[in-house]
Amino acid sequence: MREKQVRIAIVAVFTVLTLTACGDNPNETVPGDNEDHIERSDNTEEPASHDSHAEMNHSSSGEVPDNLQPAENPAYEVGSHAILQTDHMAGMQGAEATITGAYDTVAYVVTYTPTTGGEPVEHHKWVVHEEIEDAADDQVMAPGTEVVLLADHMEGMEGATATIEAAEETTVYTVTYTSTTSGEEVEHHKWVIESELAAE
Repeated sequence: MREKQVRIAIVAVFTVLTLTACGDNPNETVPGDNEDHIERSDNTEEPASHDSHAEMNHSSSGEVPDNLQPAENPAYEVGSHAILQTDHMAGMQGAEATITGAYDTVAYVVTYTPTTGGEPVEHHKWVVHEEIEDAADDQVMAPGTEVVLLADHMEGMEGATATIEAAEETTVYTVTYTSTTSGEEVEHHKWVIESELAAE
């Protein structure tokens, strides 16, 4: 009888050890493990809450600030086609775009805290000079300058205080394209700068 009890105890211990080992599989994927991270183009990860375009309105009406001047001789004429060479959002890189607007201005990279709360949005591309409150027509804002945004590309952007990270005098474009990942048509996307486009 005692031998039978010992045998049962050994089987019970073996079963517990087997179940424990299965639960500790280091290669097991737990649902949601990677939901809080996004892959960046430089092959590093960052929290999804810091994705500067996560809440971007992909399409727009095509309206632009009244004082934004159309480009006189853009490299890509309105109505022409180009290939997107940027990954502001998933599905942009490599997509064929139709140029729907071309304007000469200063494009800024900005970091700001949304008016809706949450983490700062870092290195957002792009905000144009005419989308900054009280911006002087002939003065390019230097990196480090604190400004108030008039742009509404993303929720919580309009009225937010931002810091200029970089500035580039260039032609900016609005583009319509079909996302390479979702198949969704994105209309009058703001903004793509000239160096982010390539001829077909």
